Amino acid sequence: MNDDQGYYRNTRPEVAAFLPAGCSRILEIGCGTGNFRRHFTGAVEYWGVEPVAAVAGEAARTLDRVLTGSFRSVHQSLPEGYFDLVVCNDVIEHMDDHDWFLEAIKGKMRPGGAHLVGSVPNVRYLTNLFSLLVRKDWLYADAGILDRTHLRFFTARSLERSLRSHGYRVERLAGINVIAIRARSFAYLVQSCLSHAAALLLGRDTLYAQFAFRVSLGG
Repeated sequence: MNDDQGYYRNTRPEVAAFLPAGCSRILEIGCGTGNFRRHFTGAVEYWGVEPVAAVAGEAARTLDRVLTGSFRSVHQSLPEGYFDLVVCNDVIEHMDDHDWFLEAIKGKMRPGGAHLVGSVPNVRYLTNLFSLLVRKDWLYADAGILDRTHLRFFTARSLERSLRSHGYRVERLAGINVIAIRARSFAYLVQSCLSHAAALLLGRDTLYAQFAFRVSLGG
């Protein structure tokens, strides 16, 4: 398991802010080592799906049940109409058919009030737009917006459209992980001014590396 940057261990507190109250049966797709479980207190039943076997084995020490494989490969082993909440942090962009997932996962959610919470990268992130529009480049990398394993790319508008087209009610959708300008110096001031000027021109959504969302079935 290569986890030098803590990819599988991230607790994602910025996504936890989107969680609904009162969930008791939770399914996390792409659960990593199970650290997102820390955001739930009290007695909850927590399932995970994780494609990397070594990572799934570690998650099994924390979660109630872990299925090893992709959602497509294990979905028939998941109970129907069972879960109050499904979590999919940075997962949908890796799927070959996210529309199939958004439809299929509804069958695993409890009718009447179940939620889907997750996050996706923002293809309109300012640094990505700079590379595309100024450098005239689209370079895949090992991580980030253009992670070479990403098969789908989203804007806020396209994400909301995808969710609504499958019958979800969008309760909250917002940018997370605002652009980081580290050094507090003259260069910091210049970068900050340029970033906010670009946001005024292109839209404030360009300041966020990702979008997080909370949706429910129907309504």
